Amino acid sequence: MKKDDIRRNVKARKALLSAMEKAAAAARVFAQLEQSAAFAMADNILMYHSLPDELSTREFIDRWAGRKRFYLPRVNGMKLEVLPYNRSRLAQGAFLIEEPQGDEVVPADVMELIVVPGIAYDRRGNRVGRGKGYYDRLLAETDALKVGVGYDFQLVDEIEAEPHDIPVDVVITESHRIVVRRR
Repeated sequence: MKKDDIRRNVKARKALLSAMEKAAAAARVFAQLEQSAAFAMADNILMYHSLPDELSTREFIDRWAGRKRFYLPRVNGMKLEVLPYNRSRLAQGAFLIEEPQGDEVVPADVMELIVVPGIAYDRRGNRVGRGKGYYDRLLAETDALKVGVGYDFQLVDEIEAEPHDIPVDVVITESHRIVVRRR
C-alpha cells in the first residue's frame, strides 16, 4: 500500500475514535513505555507534543516531568530543533503544535530515548509520517533509541521505505510491543 493510502486509511480510523477510546489507548501505550528498561534508564527523552489525532502525550509528560528531563521539538525552517520542556514556556508554533520557546537548543545526540509520532508503522520499524521528513532528518542525527507509538490499527503489514527514511527500534501500540532492533 502506498504511503498516501495508508495516511488516508489511518485518518479515517482515527476519526471514529471517541475521546474515551483515545484516552484509554494512550494510557495503555504509555504504561508499556513506562515499564520498559529503556525508559527506566533514560534521563534525556525527546517526546512529541501531541496533535488532537495523535496519542496524547500530555498526561505522560506531566506525570514524569519532575523525574525525567523531557525535550520537545520545535520547527525551524525545514528542520526540528530540540529544546527543554517547560510547561510555562510553550507557544503555538508550526502546524498548530505547542512548541518550546527560548534559545536553549540541545543537540539531538544528547537524547537517549526518542518517542516518535507516526501515521503508521510496520514490524520492521518502518514508519509513515506526515510527509515532510522533519523526523527523518532529526533521527539521522542521533543514535538514541527510537520508539514509535500508535493505536493498534496504525501497525500495518508493510511500508515501502525510501532511502532517507529512518526506522524506529521499537513499536508500541495498545496491545503490541515489537522490538525491531536490539542494542
